[in-house]
Amino acid sequence: MSSKSLPKFKLRGLILVLAVFSVLITLGNSFYATYEVQRSLLINNTLEANRVYAAKLAEVTDVFLDMAQDRLAYSAEMLSDQMHSEAGLVAEVRRLQEPTNTFNSVVVVNDKARVLAVSPEALGLSGETLHSRQARLSIAARAPVITDPFISAAGNYLISLSHPIFAANGEYLGYIAGSIYLQQKNILNDILGKHYYQDGSYLYVVDRNKTLIYHPNPERIGQRIEHNPAIDEVIAGNEGAYRVTNSQGVAMLAGFAPVTNAGWGVVAQRPNTMTLAGLDGHIIKVFLKSLPLVLLTLLGIWLSALLISRPLWQLASGTRQIDNTPLNNAQINNRTTQDNISHINSWYFEAAQLKRAIIKSMGLLNDKISQLHSDSHTDAMTELLNRRAMTQVLDSYQQAHTPFSVITLDIDLFKRINDTYGHDVGDEVIKKLAQLMRLQARKEDQLCRSGGEEFMIFLPNTSQDTAVRVAERLRELIAATDIPTVGTITVSLGVGHWSGADSATSINDTLKLADQALYQAKQQGRNQTVAL
Repeated sequence: MSSKSLPKFKLRGLILVLAVFSVLITLGNSFYATYEVQRSLLINNTLEANRVYAAKLAEVTDVFLDMAQDRLAYSAEMLSDQMHSEAGLVAEVRRLQEPTNTFNSVVVVNDKARVLAVSPEALGLSGETLHSRQARLSIAARAPVITDPFISAAGNYLISLSHPIFAANGEYLGYIAGSIYLQQKNILNDILGKHYYQDGSYLYVVDRNKTLIYHPNPERIGQRIEHNPAIDEVIAGNEGAYRVTNSQGVAMLAGFAPVTNAGWGVVAQRPNTMTLAGLDGHIIKVFLKSLPLVLLTLLGIWLSALLISRPLWQLASGTRQIDNTPLNNAQINNRTTQDNISHINSWYFEAAQLKRAIIKSMGLLNDKISQLHSDSHTDAMTELLNRRAMTQVLDSYQQAHTPFSVITLDIDLFKRINDTYGHDVGDEVIKKLAQLMRLQARKEDQLCRSGGEEFMIFLPNTSQDTAVRVAERLRELIAATDIPTVGTITVSLGVGHWSGADSATSINDTLKLADQALYQAKQQGRNQTVAL
């Protein structure tokens, strides 16, 4: 690397930049984590508060409905012997309706669905026969009933609570019903109409059909709500809390609980933005209080960078020569660098640890380079030299003018072994052959797998006659060796010789002659050695 392309930062400046950057990232991450934790806490607390509030209102509503049914039950008992007394019926419905806001209206209906008495009388229903499904339901049930919302004969949107009236002998006489107008003032509206937050929070109630029966906006009453998971859950009878988006697209934190007596669901919700309204200001206050410590920390980092820079610069300078060394000399250069770094005076623990780590890493790197060099020149299956290593061996022979003989060999009928026993057995045969070749080889001989079932043996400073004898010994050893599964195999061998720099043929021509000799051995019946 040229000096012009070197980075312009000084070491202490780089340390300072990196350290400050790390501090700022850590500080930002801390504020972000604080913000997320506080945000999650506020949301979860609001969800839980809304759930508890919805559950409390659902419980109060259940109590209210129980009390309303109890009042109707008491009146039904009182009327069991007065169904033919118009004055008694009128007095009872007035008593039940007028003193409180429990019911907006009260009616007594006989078993033929005819209205016998009504309060208030302005409804004009006395003597009328009711044909609504809800009226028929109350008659057919002959049990306490809370109806779904419906529009009455008088045009009011309401729910009706009814209780059957039986004579002393058990005869069904009709029922008494109290109506709660969903769009007018009554005790139910008073119970549900107040919310402990005044910030856009509100509460609504749906019936078992997901129809609004209470909402702070009266115009919404009667609408059916779809695609709201909170409503789906509460109608199923479950209590809990969800983050939802209301019909106006506003993110809300909703708690819900069921009204078990009626199959209704109470949902209390608060806008997400109002829940988190004060969080940003809180985080800013935390930042301002942390600022003096942050500035003091940055000053300490700057001073530390000055003290740390010298030994680190020395370590960096000690490794710089690696960039200027060719790759093929990397292993030698690494050892030199290791020696230089070992003499650096690392006066503090971190620099000493870094020095030791560099020295150890470079040692491991040297080992890795040696291993990679070995792997790149060795056939993985046989651990013999591969073609790349063979080329380097031949180059070294040519540069040193070293004469050599070469033996090429090939397993006879190897395809039949693969076809008969499979490629795994074929691989084992190749491994066994490589093992036998190593047993016969001298220390200076070079054994190569040139491809598939073909091998080459290079014998430096060896005459062709000697190479032929070596080939024959190897051939006989292979033919006499029993190999598991396969039994015995044979090989064909070809021998060539290069006499050195004064040779009339080139090394490539010598290799071709050895290949021709091998081919001739194959043609002559296999399991033999031919020299050309």
